[in-house]
Amino acid sequence: MSRFQTDIRTESFALAEVFTIARGSRTHAEVITVCVTKNGITGRGECVPYSRYDETIENVTHQIRSLPPDFDRVALQEMLPAGAARNAIDCALWDLEAKSVNKRVWELAGLPEPTPQITAFTLSIASPKKMKAAAEKNAHLPLLKIKLGTPDDMPRLEAVREGAPDSRIIVDANEGWTAEVYKELSPHLLRLGVTMVEQPLPAGEDGLLEEIERPLPVCADESCHDRNSLPALKGRYDMVNIKLDKTGGLTEALALRDAARIEGYDIMVGCMVGSSLAMAPAVIVAQGAAVTDLDGPLLLAEDRANPLRYDESGVHPPQPELWG
Repeated sequence: MSRFQTDIRTESFALAEVFTIARGSRTHAEVITVCVTKNGITGRGECVPYSRYDETIENVTHQIRSLPPDFDRVALQEMLPAGAARNAIDCALWDLEAKSVNKRVWELAGLPEPTPQITAFTLSIASPKKMKAAAEKNAHLPLLKIKLGTPDDMPRLEAVREGAPDSRIIVDANEGWTAEVYKELSPHLLRLGVTMVEQPLPAGEDGLLEEIERPLPVCADESCHDRNSLPALKGRYDMVNIKLDKTGGLTEALALRDAARIEGYDIMVGCMVGSSLAMAPAVIVAQGAAVTDLDGPLLLAEDRANPLRYDESGVHPPQPELWG
């Protein structure tokens, strides 16, 4: 077991623009940074508490502070539930171990060396005119993700397709539709070349997906947290969105990815709005994913030192100065 010192900090990163989804808007990414130090070596992790799961800066910080000074990454999986608190500690422990033995995290996990992954770029909810302008600005990108889930979804989607005629488009309703709305919209999603829809119905009502036609792949987000979620997804979803703030860290994220693939699900790897430190371990999970959605740093006006690199090849794996 490892005895170490833990430092917990709340940090705020300004967004480049107001970011809006069906549940509301924000101007900053509020994150918790955890540093664990042993023998003079420090590992770091970041989490983003999410109110959808009744998480706050205060209660997540309390969860982290409640941990004893003696445990390891394996024991951690039973000490905290899946969620933001465990994510920050788990990723910090991976980083600490990698630095302690002078290896990369992917080596410790027995994985091939990671490569850049094409990532979606998210357009938040705005007026159709503003969303068309945002689409035109980013029309050179191969994959755009559109936040929907409002009564005015179709004008917005039409505007985005007009602004970015060649980009692949996926949509995220953030639980904002009913089964009736989804059935009505599906033909139009297909007409506009949408290739996947994420969490169209509320998590508690997604049993209705068994009863309606799914003409394009449907991805579980709020309905999928960790491996325990998988049995309830059968017959309802075609893909799962793995986010480390839901799985409770890299350890469970890798296990969920493997289990989901065995059960026939395609993989999406997503994120909350956070800094490069939060995205870094997710790049490891995203290797070979059908959809990578790790654009959090691209939405920020400011980021960490030694941030992730984004270019035409996508999001690159982190340098050890950042994480792992």
